[in-house]
Amino acid sequence: MNKRPVETIMGIVVVIVAAFFLYFAYNVSDLQVVKGYNVTARFLKVGGLNIGSDVRINGIKVGTVVGQHLDDENFEAEVKMSLSSNIKLPKDSTAIIVGDGLIGDKFIKIEPGKSKEYLTEGDVIANTKDFKTLEDLVGEIIFMVTDNGESKN
Repeated sequence: MNKRPVETIMGIVVVIVAAFFLYFAYNVSDLQVVKGYNVTARFLKVGGLNIGSDVRINGIKVGTVVGQHLDDENFEAEVKMSLSSNIKLPKDSTAIIVGDGLIGDKFIKIEPGKSKEYLTEGDVIANTKDFKTLEDLVGEIIFMVTDNGESKN
């Protein structure tokens, strides 16, 4: 009976320490949605890109994917991104869906353009490159090796 207060106090300490580590891990892991202005990009295929995926410039997170849906008219995937308000992207920037290695998470890589005009709330990134699967890459390599740039008559 004497040990119950000690066990209770130790249990409370363990719960407090666990809560602190969860809070710390959440802040360090950069899981928060970046809030700023929203832009959209259209892709033919997104290849496993998810809501909450990163938007990066040169490997640095500058935004978050906040939505995606299929356009009913032309069946393109529309991806909505929230970009940090302190990042001013030129209108001729390119959005590319890439992966972190062979089995890593997918994210959107932004290659800034040279335009003097900048994207604003609700704009569409016109220059996009779709996600290339491993099968697509192998097919391109096989085509390059077997074709040798010559057409057969």
